[in-house]
Amino acid sequence: MRATVRQAGRATAHLTVAAAMAFGMYLFITVLLIAAIGTLAVIGAWLLPETVLIVRRIAGAKRRLTAAWTGREIPEAYQAVEGPLTVRLRTAVRDPGTLTDLRWMAAYYVYGALVFLALPLWPVGLVVDGVGCGLLRRRAVVLPWIVRLADLEADWSTVLLRPSPKALLAARVEQLSTSRADAIAAHGAELRRIERDLHDGAQARLVALSMRIGLAKRAYDRDPDAARKLLDDAQDQAEQALTELRHVVRGIHPPILTDRGLVGAVRALAAGSGLRVSVDVEGLEDDGPRAPAAVEAAAYFVVAEALTNVAKHSGSPEASVRIARMRRGLRVEVADQGHGGADESDGSGLLGMRRRVAALDGTVRMSSPAGGPTVIEVELPCVW
Repeated sequence: MRATVRQAGRATAHLTVAAAMAFGMYLFITVLLIAAIGTLAVIGAWLLPETVLIVRRIAGAKRRLTAAWTGREIPEAYQAVEGPLTVRLRTAVRDPGTLTDLRWMAAYYVYGALVFLALPLWPVGLVVDGVGCGLLRRRAVVLPWIVRLADLEADWSTVLLRPSPKALLAARVEQLSTSRADAIAAHGAELRRIERDLHDGAQARLVALSMRIGLAKRAYDRDPDAARKLLDDAQDQAEQALTELRHVVRGIHPPILTDRGLVGAVRALAAGSGLRVSVDVEGLEDDGPRAPAAVEAAAYFVVAEALTNVAKHSGSPEASVRIARMRRGLRVEVADQGHGGADESDGSGLLGMRRRVAALDGTVRMSSPAGGPTVIEVELPCVW
């Protein structure tokens, strides 16, 4: 009986908040009428986009309220209302999400007051279920109907607030366009980095090598000792140029990934990071299937960038890396106990990480409150 009363109380609280939101929407009709009249009169056309944005916030609050009751998130799919007034008007009117929100709002004026059906059930339920459960040891009959009313209200809201397939497709196209632009930007930045490394590093050393060999050839007949010294210097320059080229190659695709796989490459990164790094691996056996090369490279660079940030900025002497195989992807998590406060706008490392992951349709979540800890979670979709 106690659990039944507690669940009915939660359901009543949910229905009460829903009714309060419905009452607020009754008052919001005035804003809708003003926006409609102003738009028809042209002089108040600027009100329409702002009103649509307010409706989106109300619908978002209802989505969160419903998700808190059902435990299932309701996705949002809106087009950005920005730009000149004509563009904002066109977007506000043509966005499929606007029609979805208005349809829900119209229905919510009717079913938002279900709490008034639930309140009369309380005195009846406390008497009937109190006697039935307390004396007759039977199951509650009346109070569970309050929970069913809350479930009904949440189900209707879920159905009405769920974006249409057209809206989801439009949001997906916009997301892919953004990730494509980020991938192109990241690719261009990577090419410029490789060009800069080759120009400032290996190319400069090869030019110096060519000059020393030329000087050695000229001095060979008249001063063999000087020529021998120049050739020794040329050999050092050749070795340094090879080192620079290996560095550039590792920046494109680390050879250790091909030789040792992702787990071995990450363990090598951890060993050479200068930190105490623990590496936990789940579901990735040495003789098991490997992720695609692009996914392994992205995961490797995520760990490398994260450990570099830990060593430079966190102030923590240790970090942890966790790599887990999922049914449809790969999860990488890097955490440290430093002072936190990581900011993506301060430098390009985290932004480059996000762009590299977005190019593979992955996700990046970072938590770094002031005082720590900092946790970076990356999920990369792939087929095993």
